Parts: sequence; structure tokens; C-alpha cells
Amino acid sequence: MLHDENTVVIDRPAEDVYDFLVDGLNGPEWRTGIRSIALRSGTIGAVGTEYAQELAGPGGRSVAGDYRITRADRPSRIEFEVIAGPLRPKGTYTLDAEGGGTSVTFALDAQPSGFMRLMSGTIRKTMAAEVGALGALKQVLES
Repeated sequence: MLHDENTVVIDRPAEDVYDFLVDGLNGPEWRTGIRSIALRSGTIGAVGTEYAQELAGPGGRSVAGDYRITRADRPSRIEFEVIAGPLRPKGTYTLDAEGGGTSVTFALDAQPSGFMRLMSGTIRKTMAAEVGALGALKQVLES
């Protein structure tokens, strides 16, 4: 099992941060690896909502990264699972009020199998970049 996580404190109320994160269409504002994203089914913020997502992959190719919201507890927790693409990680955003702001922890877990086990080093780097993007989220939400 591969795991990575990162935490930042954002100077915004938890409800604002949650509402921004749970709407996957906001992803390109802070996640540079998204080439395209669209709401495939469901309602923004609801469990079961699915997003069709194309991500920048190895060698400049696009890879599918479609995902589904599996838990949505406003304003404290969002969970999702990737449902298309070569790797199917699960992710969690945990939000906690901290003073007038919000502590946000983004965690990713992946279990590579088959050929993907040979790419563990690349997967680790990609996961670190994804959770590291919380710094960009902070900049977007505080500007």
C-alpha cells in the first residue's frame, strides 16, 4: 500500500473550503495535472457524484482519472475513489476549524497491482505532487 498526505491551514471558514473542494470542476484552478474535467453524473456535493477526468500522464500522454465521491460530510470530510485509469487510489480530505481558518489534510492511498507495481517510484512522486498541490489550493482560496 502506498500512502501520502499533506496538511495546510487556509484562512477561510471550513464551509467555504469544503464547498470549493467537493465541486470537482474547481480542480483545474489548483491541480496542474488536470487536462479536462466534467461532471458525468450526480449532483455536486452528493455521494455517488462522478467526474470524468483526463490527467497528464507519463510521456505527455493523457490518462483517465475518473472518480466518484464516496463520502460527503459537510464541512469536515470528503472521500473519493478513482474509478478509471491505470491506478485506482482512494483519497480523503479532512477539514478542521482552526481559529478563523481551516486545517485541510489531503491523503491518498493506492495499492498498485500487476504492471503498476513496477512503477511504484513514479506513483509515489505523482501522489506526493497531488497532495502537495494543497499549497496551490491555499493560494487560490486566500486570494
